[in-house]
Amino acid sequence: MLTLETTIEKTCLIGLTYFTAEGEMLKQSLLAGKVSSCDAEKGIGIALFEKESSVQGSKQFLIPTDLSCWFTAPKGKFHTSVEGVTVTDPNYLITWDIYQTRSYKQESDEREAAKPLSDKQSGKQGDEQMQWWEWKPRTEQPKVG
Repeated sequence: MLTLETTIEKTCLIGLTYFTAEGEMLKQSLLAGKVSSCDAEKGIGIALFEKESSVQGSKQFLIPTDLSCWFTAPKGKFHTSVEGVTVTDPNYLITWDIYQTRSYKQESDEREAAKPLSDKQSGKQGDEQMQWWEWKPRTEQPKVG
């Protein structure tokens, strides 16, 4: 049975699809790495593979702890979205849909209108660089091939 603890040291292929708040697809990416840590509150840490012979790198990627979107991966060689990174026979295939929680443009417009005149004139920036995302597990087994 798959538990947070049993994911440690497992290799995985992570499919991510990003959507706007309105449901329009922004981009898709495919990453690969090895689970390096897990914490019920913070998430599952994955050490992403880097270019050279798909070795475990120093870049950490954090995903939610929901295991409903973890599936046993089929055997084979997989090319990721990262140039030069492939993974052979990963343990798991994980898929997430990631949605903006608010329309970025609409929110920026609303904040700009609400800013005090002094902030507008000084060019002071608020948190308009911040984006909020909701991760939704894709629980239907992915089709590969």
